[in-house]
Amino acid sequence: MDPKLAPTVKLNSGYDMPVLGLGTYQLKKGKCEHIVREAIKIGYRHIDTAYLYGNESNIGKVLKECFDEKLIKRNELFLVTKLWSTFHEPHLVRRACKKQMEALNVNYIDLYLMHSPISIKYVNDGDLKPHNRNNELQTSDVDFVDTYKAMEKLVEIGWVRSLGVSNFDIGQLERLLDNCSIKPVTNQVECHPGLNQRVLRDYARHNDIIITAYSPLGRPKSVIPYFYEERALKAIATKYNKTKFQIVLKYLIGIDTIPIPKTSHVKRLVENIDIFDFNLNEEEIAVIDGFNSGQRIWPLGEKP
Repeated sequence: MDPKLAPTVKLNSGYDMPVLGLGTYQLKKGKCEHIVREAIKIGYRHIDTAYLYGNESNIGKVLKECFDEKLIKRNELFLVTKLWSTFHEPHLVRRACKKQMEALNVNYIDLYLMHSPISIKYVNDGDLKPHNRNNELQTSDVDFVDTYKAMEKLVEIGWVRSLGVSNFDIGQLERLLDNCSIKPVTNQVECHPGLNQRVLRDYARHNDIIITAYSPLGRPKSVIPYFYEERALKAIATKYNKTKFQIVLKYLIGIDTIPIPKTSHVKRLVENIDIFDFNLNEEEIAVIDGFNSGQRIWPLGEKP
């Protein structure tokens, strides 16, 4: 059986990005390796990771095996990773990226994101959230514009194909756009029916920037979000013979975001990508829009 592939969207950089990806936050060691390998076999071609997640070497091990086994070619994979906040000083950016490429066993990164506009004091490569004696996170005054300009040089030397950001608000995006040479292709933020990011999405769309949705399912395994209990969502799921989770993912694609659901179960991997045989109509999207409460899963300072 041929693997199921997600459709792609054209980025402002000219590259194509699959509209559904595999998020790998909190996936560790053997579990991470197993899920990434199975995802590639199933048809996932968009893998999202980060230095912060501590699993780039696990993903890199799987990628090398898959490339060696000719299960997939490098140019068929869209690989996303992120520059962590302790590497915001411009002279640290290139070294961080090189270290990440080596861990991932690739010679270029498809999309490199600035993980957060907030800079954190660099202590060493392993101390990602240094605290002072009062147990306060030690931030730094490095300007994210200077960091981004250093990231632009990675595109110039061919290490990175597209640049993006994560956890940026409209004001921060506006300031970046006023000062950058290479426009970011995406802003990765928390986005789900309970926080549909309409205003941010409209601003991003106006500037040809795509929103990537992390925690797209609203973190259903810890606390079931209220919108899963809505009769209207259940009715839509019944109509299309899909799960409520599948409807939520298709809704996010329908509002022009790219969801990157994380799972540690192969059954859910299969389910999450099995959403391209139907489309929600405008009325159904409007119903799910109505679930928006503005409530965040991740408070400021705790974003993955």
